[in-house]
Amino acid sequence: MKVASLAASVGVCAFALIVGAQTGLWAGQEKETSGSGLVECKMTYSLSGWSAFYKTASGHGTITCNNGQQARVKIRAKGGGITFGKTEIISGTGEFTGARSLSELYGSYAQAEAHAGAGKSVDAQALTKGTVSLTLAGKGRGIDIGFAFGKFTIQRAK
Repeated sequence: MKVASLAASVGVCAFALIVGAQTGLWAGQEKETSGSGLVECKMTYSLSGWSAFYKTASGHGTITCNNGQQARVKIRAKGGGITFGKTEIISGTGEFTGARSLSELYGSYAQAEAHAGAGKSVDAQALTKGTVSLTLAGKGRGIDIGFAFGKFTIQRAK
């Protein structure tokens, strides 16, 4: 398989995973409506790490929900794939779907990620944990390329 074909396949797979997580397709959930008992939560975060087939990253963020709940969080990501480089996401954003409260957002999510950059870096991730899904997007700096699958963990900061 040629490099161009591989890169195109990676892009299509990442797009499908991200769209599926945003629409609830992969988690089997329906789109939120007001009065459904679900909360709308968003996260701002910073994350830095490296990869050489194995990927590891850590960072911190803040989750804010429309019901007034808010928390500072610690983030860790580990996984593997065809991925190389070093990256730093400085002001990423995330959107949760399918949660009834802030407490349902903590824990480990299955992760699929596509990333690329040389100087300026972009990152897109689709994550799921049962009925809760999270989509992340961020810009930063680094030299990196690839796709990875793994575990993304959110914990309350101490």
